[in-house]
Amino acid sequence: MVRVNKPYHVSLAEFLLQMLQVLGVGVHDDGERGRTSVGTGYDLSNSVFSPDGRNFQVEYAAKAVENGSTSLAIKTPTGVVFAVEKIITSKLLVPNKNNRIQTIGRSIGAVYSGLLPDGRHLVSRARDEFNSYRGQYKEDITVPYLIDRLGNYVQAYTCYNSVRPFGITSIIGGVDGEGSHLYMLEPSGVYWGYKGAAAGKGRQSAKNELEKLKYDELTSKDAIKEAARIIYLAHEDNKDKDFEIEISWVDTVETKGLHQFVPEDLLAEAKAYAQDKLNEDEDEDEEDDEDEDMDN
Repeated sequence: MVRVNKPYHVSLAEFLLQMLQVLGVGVHDDGERGRTSVGTGYDLSNSVFSPDGRNFQVEYAAKAVENGSTSLAIKTPTGVVFAVEKIITSKLLVPNKNNRIQTIGRSIGAVYSGLLPDGRHLVSRARDEFNSYRGQYKEDITVPYLIDRLGNYVQAYTCYNSVRPFGITSIIGGVDGEGSHLYMLEPSGVYWGYKGAAAGKGRQSAKNELEKLKYDELTSKDAIKEAARIIYLAHEDNKDKDFEIEISWVDTVETKGLHQFVPEDLLAEAKAYAQDKLNEDEDEDEEDDEDEDMDN
């Protein structure tokens, strides 16, 4: 009687781990129980979880966002204001081109931090969703429904080995018959509704300032000034680099429900306000330092 061995099937992740073990590359502990370090085989595919439930590819995408320019949005009772810091990487770049803020539909805008091509791709997908919905239902898509569709789309890119997660965090907002809406969509596909949201390198300092605003009393014109101030403040970490500030808004009163870039006079006024506030803070810090020196 001839004995036939059954074929032994292993998953791609198991095969890669076995190869790493053959090569002498083991799984290392980074000091926390059950937590593995980067580069141990679990980060080779976004369809594989580590033993402690981490998806390294999604975490790497989040790192790409953290290294990106600071972007933010502020929701007011009548609209939404978007702002982004654009680092000038070359003197040859044409000013006010390569916009980070995009229009998805007549009353919906978006801004993103992270990898530019990924952001443009997601905006293109959002426009397709907008046009498809309008073509089928003869009305504009609502922001909550749009963000739900985009969340499912982004999340799908975390499930298959043949694709990679989006290296962006996008902030999407707009107005409709029910008021103003603002959401932030992360590389994992999760999204939340916000009064004020920020992403990118200066996210933490921007978030601290956003938490101080009184949103129920804020007008869209005031929000433009505050957005500029926060962008200037968040840029302090990169103050050795030149930058441009880009601001847009959509408001049921000021823009008649249309998403558009703010007029030049409002933008100039917001920049002047931001610089004045920044100078005031610097003067206060110098006075505090002098007082401390006198006390010592």
